[in-house]
Amino acid sequence: MPKHVGLISFLVACSLLSLPQVAHAQALVPHTLQLDPAKLEKQGLALAQEAAQLAQFQQIDLALPRARLASQLAPKNDKVWFLLGGLHLQNREFEQALAALKKAQSLNPKNADVFFAIGSANFQQKKYDAAIANYQAGLKLKPNDPEALFDLGNAYYMQGKLPEAIAQYNQAVAQNKKFWAAINNIGLIQYEQGNTDAAIKQWQTAVSIDKQAAEPLLALAVALYTKGDRQQSLTLGENALRIDQRYADLDFLKENLWGERLLTDTKKFLELPRIQAALQQQPTQ
Repeated sequence: MPKHVGLISFLVACSLLSLPQVAHAQALVPHTLQLDPAKLEKQGLALAQEAAQLAQFQQIDLALPRARLASQLAPKNDKVWFLLGGLHLQNREFEQALAALKKAQSLNPKNADVFFAIGSANFQQKKYDAAIANYQAGLKLKPNDPEALFDLGNAYYMQGKLPEAIAQYNQAVAQNKKFWAAINNIGLIQYEQGNTDAAIKQWQTAVSIDKQAAEPLLALAVALYTKGDRQQSLTLGENALRIDQRYADLDFLKENLWGERLLTDTKKFLELPRIQAALQQQPTQ
């Protein structure tokens, strides 16, 4: 499951500073514009702040040019390079993302979040060994980060190392009891292993934490339906798809690490007349 890289937020907003106005040139002796590195860096940080604000509203295409210019004006600021790398990662521009992130890493090798972001880029490129190495390196600097533990679990999951994946998910939950995504993914593994009742308990727990979490709600509906609980399962399924209709797309579910057994059962569930009717009533997202 690709991770959305957190965008840099600066504690102090930097205001744009104007360059001093240039005096009129005398005949044949033009004045040279003297650039103040400190002022240029302030301008760069201001642009980075603006880029981060735009990115928070998913205006990545507007944020990227500002972040690029900020990296030129403040080339020694690792946070600016981290921001630029994160924006490229949001756009799935992996080569540019890794170049910016590794620049940030060279400026500040102790920033665990840079390791996590590089791991995310590796993961999205299906380079799971590299992803695991970067997540582990980041966790050495920032132990017990629940999101990083979750991402590490996902990388193990994609390698088929299921006990290791479950161990990381459990660690993530130990750090954050409300981390329903990790609880949900334990259910995904258990369902593929044929432990339907155990998976149901995981998804019930996830839904109790966040009743608007469509993923465990739909998974729970499918699992209950396969066990013969028709009425409750259909109601839960309708609710899940009302929350987020993307979960009616099997390709989307596969991207979210749903296994073959659950996908097969979900396909049958989605073809039920009542579920089809519910989908037709919902506006396309």
